[in-house]
Amino acid sequence: MTGANSFHVSGYGPERAGWTRLFARDSPARRLDWPILLSALVLSMIGAVLVYSATRNRTEINQGDPYYFLVRHLLNTGIGFGLMLGTVWLGHRTLRGAVPILYGASVFLVLMVLTPLGTTVNGAHSWIAVGGGFSLQPSEFVKVTIILGMAMLLAARVDAGDKPYPDHRTVLQALGLATVPMMIVMLMPDLGSVMVMVVIVLGVLLASGASNRWVFGLLGTGALGAVAVWQLHILDEYQINRFAAFANPDLDPAGVGYNTNQARIAIGSGGLTGSGLFQGSQTTGQFVPEQQTDFVFTVAGEELGFVGGGLIILLLGVVLWRACRIALETTELYGTIVAAGIVAWFAFQSFENIGMTLGIMPVTGLPLPFVSYGGSSMFAVWVAVGLLQSIRAQKPMSA
Repeated sequence: MTGANSFHVSGYGPERAGWTRLFARDSPARRLDWPILLSALVLSMIGAVLVYSATRNRTEINQGDPYYFLVRHLLNTGIGFGLMLGTVWLGHRTLRGAVPILYGASVFLVLMVLTPLGTTVNGAHSWIAVGGGFSLQPSEFVKVTIILGMAMLLAARVDAGDKPYPDHRTVLQALGLATVPMMIVMLMPDLGSVMVMVVIVLGVLLASGASNRWVFGLLGTGALGAVAVWQLHILDEYQINRFAAFANPDLDPAGVGYNTNQARIAIGSGGLTGSGLFQGSQTTGQFVPEQQTDFVFTVAGEELGFVGGGLIILLLGVVLWRACRIALETTELYGTIVAAGIVAWFAFQSFENIGMTLGIMPVTGLPLPFVSYGGSSMFAVWVAVGLLQSIRAQKPMSA
């Protein structure tokens, strides 16, 4: 089978089968970006250990089974890996043609959250219960479809050779495409996801070659929008309290500032090498809320110390570095924009998640990519890895 989206191995007959063919110069294995793949897998496995440590004694949420969250995290990782393989098999160019369907489906799902089908978790009405104790967070998939949709519009005439860069009308269409799901997510309200989407839009515009006036205009509009949201009291009280606690860490340490204070205590107590796996007093004592999801980095900081936390940051850095290389080396603008959007997504979400545990960013409820417990997030980031691998596969192999 040959084609734009398939891995084609030429010049190898039956005598070059098996491992020889697998690792030949034009083989599928050689075309994968192994640093990204291995780093993502290691991050997911580290996450499994941290999730287990954070939940093994939490009988009020693990249904009496210390392995409850561990098994589900590994299952989510396995499904995510399968979605990554499926994305590579389909190819980013095939998905380019399916963008209208994917975009429509994602908008439909976020709209469903606003109906009686939606459920509230930790103050955010961002979920759809799907039965069997599982729930879906559609905003995670919106991040993917915004990247694909904007890339399709911004790159269409450039890749066809009609224009050297996107014109103003095209940029306006792309911004309109991103605005619709972002406004719906804001109504949930899910401020953290909206922040990620804004950064994604900025990254996409910068990578597309659009006029910088659009970037500065978007930044100005975002600032005015933030003021309007605050003045019109669109945010819920718990979200306002989170920003208040970020601005003043000493504000109500037993109330709105509790999460951040306990997270900083946990990380600070870890020192260089940590207190030892499953030996963290803050983790064992269940002082840090939502430690398997939003605050999973505190488990690493306390039990594995600076070394363990640094390893997580290093592995995330490898993923970002390789994704940047893919964005720079691809020969089509569409692939460049998709890869750049993923870089913006992963970079900001990682910085925000780790930053809020250190007290340098407000608490927003964003998961740490690949590490935090959560199926929707895990599925979305692995689909993004599949897109990166597909873009990488289109690069001509050097002699």
